[in-house]
Amino acid sequence: MYYVIVNPASRSGRGRKIWAELAPVFTERGIPFRVVFSRGSGHVTRIVRKLTARLNEDPHRAPVRLIILGGDGTVNEALQGIDDFDRVWIGYIPTGSSNDLARDLSLPDRPALLLDSILEGRVKRTLDLGAVTFHSTVGTRPGLSEDEILPCRYFAVSSGIGFDAAVCEEALSSRFKSTLNRLGLGRLTYLAVALKQLIAARAVSCKLYMEEDKEPVSMDKFLFTAFMIHRYEGGGFQFCPQAEDDDGLLDLCVTGNLPKLLILLALPTAFFGKHYIFPQIRHYRTAAVRIKTSLPLWVHTDGEVSCKSDEITVRCLEKKLQLMM
Repeated sequence: MYYVIVNPASRSGRGRKIWAELAPVFTERGIPFRVVFSRGSGHVTRIVRKLTARLNEDPHRAPVRLIILGGDGTVNEALQGIDDFDRVWIGYIPTGSSNDLARDLSLPDRPALLLDSILEGRVKRTLDLGAVTFHSTVGTRPGLSEDEILPCRYFAVSSGIGFDAAVCEEALSSRFKSTLNRLGLGRLTYLAVALKQLIAARAVSCKLYMEEDKEPVSMDKFLFTAFMIHRYEGGGFQFCPQAEDDDGLLDLCVTGNLPKLLILLALPTAFFGKHYIFPQIRHYRTAAVRIKTSLPLWVHTDGEVSCKSDEITVRCLEKKLQLMM
């Protein structure tokens, strides 16, 4: 049995159209399935939580096989509903606007070909998973239900605190995003919002406590830190070109003490992973890190934003996510 979760609104309605083309494959091959269409923020988490609850009741039950049609955000919502990652297999057919997970995994852009590969079990990969623990939460995003504001959130691609999360928070409610998505220019949403957020950014200090180091990394003028499992975020920004998705380590892109004019120059170079030519942008690699900031800042997981925090711990859970490809 396959459980198919479809985000019908992904890429301005393309999610529903793509599923309509794929649904006959199950019927023609006699493969049992159930499909559920997501209805708004938090619904995918509730669906997955319900589907996987029976795993706790029966330790001998077969793994739950999920196929997700949506973007990185839909995958992220699904992760929050899973308790036992060892007994859940996920297939991913990207229909979102950024699709950074698909980009890094080099998934084919033909949904029918990808579904065929998933159903035939040609490739199964076990990937790292990230986890953010909030030691404080301030200023939750409007419209979220109580079960969406979690003390710990997982991420498959990346997490971030500061500037990049503020960009995600504003892009989620941008009225221009759907228009640009229809034109195939979704990444311009993030670029336009990034310029606006950059102008409004306030000076914040921070300290990062790495697992391996006793002394923290201190920055007087902190902009953001991206915690990467994969190389890309934000629709193709290659913040950590060194990242490997199964090495048990987070790759950090830490940016601070950089004048705003230089940031404007640095942002485009991040599409090519060349931003480390600026000495104020640093790369670190660690299994876990705790970060404390002088002011509460937005935090994102795979582009999904729930709240602000001034202290979080981010960990890499080695080879925790089982992906059917």
